[in-house]
Amino acid sequence: MPEIFDERHALGLDERDPLPTLRGEFHMPCAGDGEQAYFVGNSLGLQPRGARAHVEEVLDTWAEVAVEGHFRGHSAWMPYHELVRDGLARVLGAQPREVVAMNSLTANLHFMMVSFYRPTPERPAILVEAGAFPTDRYAVESQIRFHGFDPATDLIEVAPDQPGGTLSMAAIERAIALHGPRLALVLWPGVQYRTGQAFDLAEIARLAHAQGASCGFDLAHAAGNLELALHDSGADFAVWCHYKYMNSGPGAVGGCFVHERHARSDRPRFAGWWGHEAASRFRMGPEFVPTPGAEGWQQSNPPILALAPLRASLELFDRAGMAALRGKSLRLTGYLRGLVEQRLAGVLEILTPAAPGGHGSQLSLRVAGGRERGRSLFEYLEADGVLGDWREPDVIRIAPAPLYNTHHDVLRFARAVEAWRDRTP
Repeated sequence: MPEIFDERHALGLDERDPLPTLRGEFHMPCAGDGEQAYFVGNSLGLQPRGARAHVEEVLDTWAEVAVEGHFRGHSAWMPYHELVRDGLARVLGAQPREVVAMNSLTANLHFMMVSFYRPTPERPAILVEAGAFPTDRYAVESQIRFHGFDPATDLIEVAPDQPGGTLSMAAIERAIALHGPRLALVLWPGVQYRTGQAFDLAEIARLAHAQGASCGFDLAHAAGNLELALHDSGADFAVWCHYKYMNSGPGAVGGCFVHERHARSDRPRFAGWWGHEAASRFRMGPEFVPTPGAEGWQQSNPPILALAPLRASLELFDRAGMAALRGKSLRLTGYLRGLVEQRLAGVLEILTPAAPGGHGSQLSLRVAGGRERGRSLFEYLEADGVLGDWREPDVIRIAPAPLYNTHHDVLRFARAVEAWRDRTP
């Protein structure tokens, strides 16, 4: 067995990798005289070098022709959102008319629940995972209250049943079956943000629909991370952000999926002028005629400057392909897991499931000894130019993004942990 802590081994893995790194297409943060080992793409992805040109194109058009920019050139603003539609569909495993870039994740979640959370006295409940990201919990609790129901009884949280705080499919299945007659909606993450656990979306959607409930997914940590098949999953809707693995900048525009079976849905929705069919939009009529597909859920004109960086990111996803990116992600996390298990098991406990289908690009690592030692390690890593993500009380999340991270980056992390261990009482 090769010495996996040997730098030559890590460099060799990078040289032989079937997917050459696209690291040169990104601005890498600096640390001292070199580049930072950046493992926080699960929080904010790095800036594609092509983003500036797309943003400046919009600014130049605005400066030169002002309002006429809505209609002029290959990047006219009126149909600008269509420039990202096909690329998003490929990343999400959807049909083009099932996806749209709009709003932000939480706003999209609320707009989707207007249509797909239709509670009745018999079916008022929403099922989520315990420890859901706060925005999801706040959103579903507020929706339940808005409809006149009580979160104390109608917000159902499925508790972890496995080591490390993860959930088995059996636990999810039991919960859906137990509460099925009362469920209006199952809302689930593609990847759980604390543990990095990935879920079988198609099976969760099947279980929800079998009980008569709608099913939606929060893909904040899954879009651009997992090789998704949203259309085939049968989900009613999904929402996500583009500032994490999709590398589109802080506060980037969000994304929304609505399955094609709802393309001409008469479900209630909060309508807006931009969701009106394009052919008759400028007739300014009083009757709302929705655009078929996800675009029919738009309310306002798209934020062109916010969409521009997404174009640059999607160009890189198309160059690499999601299947190849997912393969590299598994190689990077597999190497990280091997390094931890070989020499660092006394320092770090891996919370993320080991099965290839059970995780994305993130490994959640619990630091032995509690919060004080965990913070000590985290701060040491940061000072050494290795940046991960801290989660209270004692977890460091390390997410090697396959577009720009390398095996050598991963080795830098492991060696830094080893150096901290050897110098810490």
